[in-house]
Amino acid sequence: MRNLILSSAILLASLTQLSQASEFPVTVESCGRTITFDNAPQRAVIHDQNMSQMAFALGIQKNIVGLTGITGWYKTQPQFDKDRGDIPELAAKSPTTENVLSVDPDLFFAGWNYGMSTDGELTPQSLAQFGVPVLELTESCVHLSKSGSDASMDLLYNDVLRLGAVFGVKEKATTLVNEWKRRLQEVTHTLNERPKIKVFLYDSGEDKIFTSGRFGMPTALIRAAGGINVMDNMDTSWSKVGIEAVMNAEPDFLILVDYQKGGWKSSWEFIKNHPVLSTLDAVKNERFLPLEYGEITPGPLNIQAIEKLVSKMHIKGN
Repeated sequence: MRNLILSSAILLASLTQLSQASEFPVTVESCGRTITFDNAPQRAVIHDQNMSQMAFALGIQKNIVGLTGITGWYKTQPQFDKDRGDIPELAAKSPTTENVLSVDPDLFFAGWNYGMSTDGELTPQSLAQFGVPVLELTESCVHLSKSGSDASMDLLYNDVLRLGAVFGVKEKATTLVNEWKRRLQEVTHTLNERPKIKVFLYDSGEDKIFTSGRFGMPTALIRAAGGINVMDNMDTSWSKVGIEAVMNAEPDFLILVDYQKGGWKSSWEFIKNHPVLSTLDAVKNERFLPLEYGEITPGPLNIQAIEKLVSKMHIKGN
């Protein structure tokens, strides 16, 4: 009888824990809209590598019936391919409404300029006509509001916590976020004692350079790593600037976005051979770091990106 009571207590505790992990209905916010889920989505479609990695980190692959915007933009890492398994890609780049609807989804997780555009036909409103709710990447909401707070690590943390709540794995999401915070504390706890490093992110472009402003995730990464994004006076997440603006900012360090696993080399060749950009001290001293797309957009790889930045930016003498 004692064993039976003990077993029953353990079972009850387990069921209670499961209930707490899967409390529904769940109401969340998405770019100023509220969405209520009566149960966890079973047929989600997710756009882009970084948002897929959020879902993979939560272990909800069984709830995903399609990805979009993966192979058309960049190469993936073996770990991504392993985590993805046999989940099909519905569109190599930006999907259409038909692409998304082709698998009878019950959720689309994307963002503005991350699979959806403000002047495009695929929107939360267009999918609402078919009963498909849309969760938007929080970093992308600025394309609707044109204003907001500077980017911070909460862009990652809160989106993962929201995703965890929607899919009934909020405890797992909380554990994941707490571990990320612990890792960052471990690597950044002495940075306040060091001078701030001025950083410029080079994504692409020649006459005009595509880079990230104060609402973009790179600002949060750079600040967490003890730096200053020299373009954080730009009231946008991603935009173009002229060569003169880069020179006036006098960055001490460069981030090169690497889309193709070594593609950063062509960016570096362009910069170091440019008649003006090559005169920057950061270029003369080869003070730069390539980071993958998944590292500089909101997603689990942000943590390792900050760890890399801290290691590379704060060398002796800087």
